[in-house]
Order: sequence, then C-alpha cells, then structure tokens
Amino acid sequence: MESQLQQAQPFRQYPPDPTAASPTSSPSASPRRRHRGVLRYPLVRQLLRFTGVGVVCTVSSLALYAFLRPWIGPQPANAAALILTSLMNTALNRRLTFKITERHRMKRDHLNGLIVIAVALLITGGSLGILHWINPDATVADELWTTTLSGFLATAVRFTMLRHWIFRRARHR
Repeated sequence: MESQLQQAQPFRQYPPDPTAASPTSSPSASPRRRHRGVLRYPLVRQLLRFTGVGVVCTVSSLALYAFLRPWIGPQPANAAALILTSLMNTALNRRLTFKITERHRMKRDHLNGLIVIAVALLITGGSLGILHWINPDATVADELWTTTLSGFLATAVRFTMLRHWIFRRARHR
C-alpha cells in the first residue's frame, strides 16, 4: 500500500526550490532569479552588462578608427567609427543591459542613442583636437590612447544618460 502511495504522488522537494518552475505555471514563464551579494542590486548587474557591451563596442570602434584613419584623417575616422558603432551599442544595451525586448519605442531609443553618441563624439573629438593642438605630430598610437582614455569619460556619461534618460523605464531590471 505504501509503495502505491509513493508512486501516485510525485516527489516534492522541501523546502521548495525558489528557482524551479511551479507545476501550475506555463512552460514559457520563468521564475524570478534571486541574486546574492552585490549582484542583488540592479545597478551592479547593469554596470557589469554595460561593461561587456562597452568592451565589444570599443574594440569595434578602435578597429574601425585604425582602418579608416589613413584614408580620411583622425577627426572623420573618429566620427565614422562612433556613428557606425552607435546603433550596435544602443541595440546591445537596450537588449542586454536594460533587458528591453519589446519593439515599442525602439526608433525613439535609437534616435536618443544618437544624441548620446553625439555627446561622446564631442568628448572624444575634443580630446583629439586638444592632442593635435598640443602635439601636431601625434602618431596613430597617441590618437588611439587619447580616444581610449577620453572614451572612459564618454562611457560614464553614456551610461548615466542611458540609465536615467533613454531607458529609465527599465532602471530596476
């Protein structure tokens, strides 16, 4: 009799696993993930994801700059690299950093992302202008270091603008 009861009732784990889907929930519904330590703060998780997106976009931008610079000069190469990587940056941050998956307001987000990139272009372009004012014979390596270092400031400004202006609806994801 006891063996029949064990077969009739499925095994239940006590205490219940908070990450396991409930039997009444749909298969597509996933439970909320519990984070521990500093990862329980949405800002920390967003900064980590933003950093990953930033590494990919920075490497892409620097490669484009180094490729375009011999043909079109430092300022146009910087502008072209930033503009070409801006759509990728906004799309990746929208999806990965701020977890926005719906298509609602996507065009507006990308247009606002161009404004954020314009601010970054002012910061990095201004740093290149200052470099060439101080050292007119600066090498490509000097220019790359200058755009990378000024890019750190531009990145902090970009994250702040994305989080508090463009994607404010998703600040706590």
